[in-house]
Amino acid sequence: MINITESAQEYLAELLRKQDCDGIAVRIFILDAGTPKAETCISFCRPGESQETDEVRQYASFNAYLEQRSIPYLKDAVVDYAKDSMGGQLTIKAPNSRLPQIGQDSSLEDRVNYVLYNEINPSLAAHGGVVTLEEIFDGTVAVLKFGGGCQGCGMVDLTLKEGVEKTLREKIPELTEVRDITDHTKRDNAYFK
Repeated sequence: MINITESAQEYLAELLRKQDCDGIAVRIFILDAGTPKAETCISFCRPGESQETDEVRQYASFNAYLEQRSIPYLKDAVVDYAKDSMGGQLTIKAPNSRLPQIGQDSSLEDRVNYVLYNEINPSLAAHGGVVTLEEIFDGTVAVLKFGGGCQGCGMVDLTLKEGVEKTLREKIPELTEVRDITDHTKRDNAYFK
């Protein structure tokens, strides 16, 4: 699991003391876990801000809440603090944060991202395009945003319905709809104008 080095623990404990808030902790999570855009984050977590499903790790001077959904991606992660001429730097290395880890119990968001990044985007890349998941709406609706050569492309409706939506709904049957929220009036990089 995640390793917070002694120097990082000391640094985080000092930051938390400066917040002057009883019971403040840190929360560790990964945005866009299992995708090329994955970003490992540490934030302050005031009392009441943690989630019921968070896993709590107790350290000498503070608690760390780990987002349940991020835990598989935090395997072998290291949080470290190194002093340098500018004061110091906190680093987070999570080598598994971008690796897809999809199983039967994976969230709908993780499964949609997996299909987008591993099956759909490689095809769109041939035209300079990309599609990303913005959110899961009402638990069964994937809201997507197109970019690159797909933004403003004259064929985007066909790409959405016959390519992206068809593939997503075949692979993830519980999806009831796929929506596009892209502003297609911007046509600067469109593959077909």
